[in-house]
Amino acid sequence: MEVTWWGHATVAIRERGVTILTDPVLRNRLAHLHRRRGPRPLLAHPPDAVVVSHLHSDHCDLPSLRMLPRATRLIVPRGAAAFLRARLGERDFTELRAGQETSVGALTVRAVPAAHDGGRTPKSRIRAVALGYVLGGERSAWFGGDTGLFDEMKEIGPVDLALVPVWGWGWTLGPGHLDPAGAAEAMRLVGPAAAVPIHWGTLWPVGCRRVRPDRFERPGDEFAAHTRTTSPSTDVRVLAPGESLTLS
Repeated sequence: MEVTWWGHATVAIRERGVTILTDPVLRNRLAHLHRRRGPRPLLAHPPDAVVVSHLHSDHCDLPSLRMLPRATRLIVPRGAAAFLRARLGERDFTELRAGQETSVGALTVRAVPAAHDGGRTPKSRIRAVALGYVLGGERSAWFGGDTGLFDEMKEIGPVDLALVPVWGWGWTLGPGHLDPAGAAEAMRLVGPAAAVPIHWGTLWPVGCRRVRPDRFERPGDEFAAHTRTTSPSTDVRVLAPGESLTLS
């Protein structure tokens, strides 16, 4: 299994000749967010499928989804396909709820819970559940999407790799998110062999880097330090956007 973190929650996972892309943000700018840190995603292999964790615009970016071939399969939370079909046209949609799974070639995609608001915006009537996913074949990877802590996390593992959110895109976090300490506690519950911190240091509001540069640069290392205490058997790999990790 080869895993490439492209920044924020966008990860390319490739195993057995199958590529799955998570929450793609393929542009250099997203709404009010500043330009991305690191390279714009350059996918070595067109994704066979995309998993979307929830409808927030930094996880379900419509212009990025339009960049993908129309044949790309879109695996989305139950309730999201109608919203996406109205904006993207007819695509190959698969809706899942927590506990359901589907196959992409030789790989399995299993939907798992996430503790996060599933609306398109906080007051929007457009809603779908928020999910995480466990992906893989010989190796397994939990993609947390965006989530807070919840008791059922201990039922997700064991997995070989956790792709765990450790911050956001601002200097504060609202409910339904993990900070570095909370993400380390998630590692204690899930018990992965390895972990890569995601959802940090990529997209930034204008001026935020001057106000709180530490929140732009440190969450990955802070997560690694906390995890050494809470889950010492988990091997944390802090990647820069565009860097890859191979599980062998």
